[in-house]
Amino acid sequence: MNDTGSTGTEQWVVWNGSLGVLDMVTIGRVEADAGGRQAWLDAPYGIVGPFSLDELEQTGRIAFGACFVMSRRRWQEDQVELRLAAQKARRALMAMFDGEDDSTHREALGLPLDGRLDAAEINAAFRRRAKTAHPDAGGSDADYRRIAEARDALLEMLATV
Repeated sequence: MNDTGSTGTEQWVVWNGSLGVLDMVTIGRVEADAGGRQAWLDAPYGIVGPFSLDELEQTGRIAFGACFVMSRRRWQEDQVELRLAAQKARRALMAMFDGEDDSTHREALGLPLDGRLDAAEINAAFRRRAKTAHPDAGGSDADYRRIAEARDALLEMLATV
């Protein structure tokens, strides 16, 4: 590979939605070969790379791990969508680690109070409890509604993750 040096002082946007961090950076090292130009960001983001500089210049945006590197123009076009998606993902992550939010629902279904759940586990727990909570099986409307609401709430939390 040939080292083509730095691309100058052009500023690019770095967006890490999982952390909600927005910053400006320049391109650091650039290497070219028959496949195109590969680049790395400049300090303090020098670990971001290699990525296709040709793709970045053509599309105005590339994904790199949890980050996006993009032109200022592309950031202006995409920022609302990116911020909303990141906010939704961060809220879902926080809900996943906040045991108080779902502990009542977990208890209602007899599920462990901590740890990650999946839809099959939630539905299986609901079916087990429904066998005795349903009014036709000797339970009450209130008991059945309580476990149905718990199932629905847990599945909704899972869907936002």
